Amino acid sequence: MGAAGRDFHNFNVFFRHHPGYEVVAFTATQIPHIEGRTYPPALAGPRYPQGIPIYPEEELPRIIREQHVDEVVFAYSDVPHTHVMDRASVALAAGADFRLMGPSTTMLEARVPVVAITAVRTGAGKSQTTRRVVAILREAGMRVAVVRHPMPYGRLEEQVVQRFATYEDLDRHHCTIEEREEYEPHLDRGSVVYAGVDYGAILDRAQAEADVIVWDGGNNDLPFYRPTLHVVVVDPHRAGHERSYHPGETNARMAHVAVINKVDTASPESVQAVRESLARLNPGAVVVEAESPITVDHPEWLDGKRALVVEDGPTLTHGEMRYGAGAIAARQHGAVLVDPRPYAVGSIRETYARYPHLETILPAMGYGAEQVRELEATINATPADVVVVGTPIDLRRVVAIQRPAVRVRYELREVSKPGLAEIVHRRVLPAVARR
Repeated sequence: MGAAGRDFHNFNVFFRHHPGYEVVAFTATQIPHIEGRTYPPALAGPRYPQGIPIYPEEELPRIIREQHVDEVVFAYSDVPHTHVMDRASVALAAGADFRLMGPSTTMLEARVPVVAITAVRTGAGKSQTTRRVVAILREAGMRVAVVRHPMPYGRLEEQVVQRFATYEDLDRHHCTIEEREEYEPHLDRGSVVYAGVDYGAILDRAQAEADVIVWDGGNNDLPFYRPTLHVVVVDPHRAGHERSYHPGETNARMAHVAVINKVDTASPESVQAVRESLARLNPGAVVVEAESPITVDHPEWLDGKRALVVEDGPTLTHGEMRYGAGAIAARQHGAVLVDPRPYAVGSIRETYARYPHLETILPAMGYGAEQVRELEATINATPADVVVVGTPIDLRRVVAIQRPAVRVRYELREVSKPGLAEIVHRRVLPAVARR
């Protein structure tokens, strides 16, 4: 059971060549247009010459019944613990065992040190934390390869191993908005990014050109590579979620370092609640408090204006945030937020129906060319004076925005000791020297 990421990885590293198992299907959720396809023979391996079908998750009871399934493996992330047990109940009621796979069966061992950046929820601030760690390593003279959690939304057999070093690489691989949001900020800083489907093959390529691998996690999933240093980001805007979401709580319990991010915009009470929660979950973790200061390239365009705020899609959807950095910046600079829902087109309208907590924010959904066109149409139909782009990329590179647009950016800044630089120098650089 997956969302075109963790499920494929678990299959590749454990089930693909295992003689004791026959995998009869994947089920898909969270990501549009994954179901109805086939995990291709080139990736599935010689035991599956026809590939493996991918069905909607809603068909799970039928698959269990018709295929006489013995075991169901849950393999996607950023869902409440109650959701996991709900899915378990469906599987058990249909007659199958239910399984969660952990680090011993799914983490690959690298020859070089690995710094893993994960989180307890989507939208906690992994991206800026990853950029901060990469900068520390590069300033220390390290060759760094960033390996990003998978987002294989195209032709899987063409995405086995992807290496991104230029914007042309993004075009060549037909990257979606979601992929660009994760890759472009690294490319802007001169870093090489790997992603794809087969993370064993990706590991071979990445460690051949790097002194250190930085795992750039997706959602709140566990790392695919066993970390030398595991940094987990916690969001005080969602205090309590660090112990109520899967597998974010696992990350919180495994972390060497817990970064409490956004302390500049969260209430002191929420920050303290997260600190106390971490002390119960993982008293041995080093806790770092950090800010994510927000900057706007043309703040004078916002005062008194009607603003359409476009934010990172996954943060708002399965991350369940009602707002992001774009909304905070717009309000700080005196803008009035416009409700885009009446003007939503196609799948964007369906997104609002599926995630009713979204109100005056537009999620930058773009899992394919048609959805990008629908996003563009929604932006241009919404009556606003200015568009606030709160996505990690300059959305104007992908969609034609017909109104003035301002960019919102955010980076990580530690405000407590020890900071990430001291921790990385103490924990990671000696491991490089020992190789």
